[in-house]
Amino acid sequence: MSRRGDPPLPPIPPPRDPSALLLDWREFRSRREGMVHAMSGGLWLHRHVWFGRRLAHLVSCDRARLLAWGDRVGLPAERLQYHPLKDPRDGLRREAWHWDLGGPYLPPPR
Repeated sequence: MSRRGDPPLPPIPPPRDPSALLLDWREFRSRREGMVHAMSGGLWLHRHVWFGRRLAHLVSCDRARLLAWGDRVGLPAERLQYHPLKDPRDGLRREAWHWDLGGPYLPPPR
């Protein structure tokens, strides 16, 4: 999402490789386990509902890994969002990034 005053982001074309949407990430029942996985450099898919819309964040502290996943599926790099997160293991804030996924970019449940 763009901030107020920022120019709107261009529309996203359909996924370049829909099968790649299913690669490399993990889901966890426990939010804490997902956060630990993301803080360790893994890709954590965190599903949520926003104003009635099913969406997900793909979260990691490994920016390069997120960018590689986004490139494979066709997401523009400028849509990757920076959002530091508190590591549940020690309470320290760490650099983290996420993709907002919805519509054709929302992977089906496994």
